[in-house]
Amino acid sequence: MAGWYELNKHKNEQFGFVLKAGNGEVILTSEQYTTKTSAQSGIASVQVNSPIDARYEKKTASNNSPYFNLKALNGQVIGTSQMYSSTTARDNGIESVKTNGPTTTIKDNT
Repeated sequence: MAGWYELNKHKNEQFGFVLKAGNGEVILTSEQYTTKTSAQSGIASVQVNSPIDARYEKKTASNNSPYFNLKALNGQVIGTSQMYSSTTARDNGIESVKTNGPTTTIKDNT
């Protein structure tokens, strides 16, 4: 099963989205946006940038957990992964975002 986006409105009236893999696991989380249109533009940016290796920034958290950011061409972070237990798991997460990111399936929960 292919992945999908879920567009959400948070209690603070901000909007955001997650990208889920075919198994339902969240593989990328957006920043919060003030408008639904901005969040939809964020999804479009992930759809365009997710297949491109150079858009991934591999990071390590202060507790040594590997994670990654997906960046737009202008360097702005458009999504952040979960914390992973190993660099191999993180790299598998990147591959999952590359595979699922271009999907046009969006579940609007707003």
